[in-house]
Amino acid sequence: MAMRRLAGSTLCLAAVLLVSACAPTIVPAPVVTTAKFPEFIEPTVPPSFADTRAAMGFDRAWRFLQSGDLETAQRELADALTAAPAFYPADIALGDVALARKDAKAALPHFDRALERHQGDAAALVGKGQALLALDRDTDALAAFEAAVAADPSLADIKRRVDVLKFQVLEQGLSRARAAAGAGRLDEAIAAYARAIASSPDSPFLYRELAGVERKKGNVDGALADFRKAATLDPTDASSIVQMGEILEEQGDFAGAARAYADALAIEPSPDVGRRLDAVRARTDLARLPAEYQAIERSPQLTRAELAALIGVRLGALLQGGARADAALITDIRGHWAASWITSVASAGVLEPFSNHAFQPRSAVQRADLAQAAARLLARVAARSPGQSRAWEAARSKFADMPTSHLAYAAASLAVAAGVMRTVGENSFQPSRPVTGAEAIDAINRIAALAGLR
Repeated sequence: MAMRRLAGSTLCLAAVLLVSACAPTIVPAPVVTTAKFPEFIEPTVPPSFADTRAAMGFDRAWRFLQSGDLETAQRELADALTAAPAFYPADIALGDVALARKDAKAALPHFDRALERHQGDAAALVGKGQALLALDRDTDALAAFEAAVAADPSLADIKRRVDVLKFQVLEQGLSRARAAAGAGRLDEAIAAYARAIASSPDSPFLYRELAGVERKKGNVDGALADFRKAATLDPTDASSIVQMGEILEEQGDFAGAARAYADALAIEPSPDVGRRLDAVRARTDLARLPAEYQAIERSPQLTRAELAALIGVRLGALLQGGARADAALITDIRGHWAASWITSVASAGVLEPFSNHAFQPRSAVQRADLAQAAARLLARVAARSPGQSRAWEAARSKFADMPTSHLAYAAASLAVAAGVMRTVGENSFQPSRPVTGAEAIDAINRIAALAGLR
């Protein structure tokens, strides 16, 4: 009986030993003092999985990963997912294992699956950013890192990486944009600038450069909007403001262009911009003038009224002083569009009324008439600057068709010597030929230049 009990005990012990021999050996998880991969963010186990087999397996797997035992870590994580397929921290860690093996392409799907289950998970977003960065998808990586920082503002290292990456993405995008613009690939350049602006929306120079490309492409409205944005971000950006003025001037908005040029000059003095401002102000004034005045340039035969208007508008400063009383007695200009200028030039003695007090505003102006008016204006120029008139007054020009005894000879000689009028053909003056509007404008502009009024 005792022998049977001993045999039974021996068999039981043998069975226990056999079962123990067949059971898998559980490898103790390592104690990690220094993380092998400190750049990986340990995923947070959601409360719904606390104390589950998946969570306990994950804890072991993470320690194996940070000790450098990637094979065991992967096996433990696979077991955790088998136990709980919805346990997304295991997917995040599997992505980290793939990154540790330098396989970013294999890592990316793990992070995407985790984010499908838990949007905005900081650890998954950081891992995804690292994978995208390894795949040279810098812009996408930046977006992932920015989302991670938004989810967890305590990620100081990721914040610093975002700042560096922003600068790198901006530099790369700017380089591509400038290269495309230089090669004439304007659509490609515009798209590249748009991406650069998306990564650095407060950089005024990006809007200024984009506006330049838009302008080349012919999209002036887009260019104007971009220049305005650049000037808003940097109120000292005189260059953008000047280019706004150029576009407005091209569009016929002379008042807007004048404001832009004036604003640019207030920031940064420039003789060129000053000349632009003067010119656009003159065009603004011209646009306000009667339609009859604006048509003078196209007139095939200038009238006395038109000549009076040209002198009054463009040489008004020369007409001051020495007014004649009989100008007020002109009888045929009431209601005429050029009446005020006719009165002004008549008062100055530049264009005199006839003996019957009629001005005859519709009468054609001949070259001799223009020469006499020019000579009287040049006398006023000489009074302001005596030194420059000696050569004109001393000249005795010879004309093939105009003897020195001609009533208009002295005036014609003076006008030609001063460069205000020109001879025609073989040194002819053609005193009786009608003057065109364009010819009169040229002469008046030359007088204005001599008088320092342009």
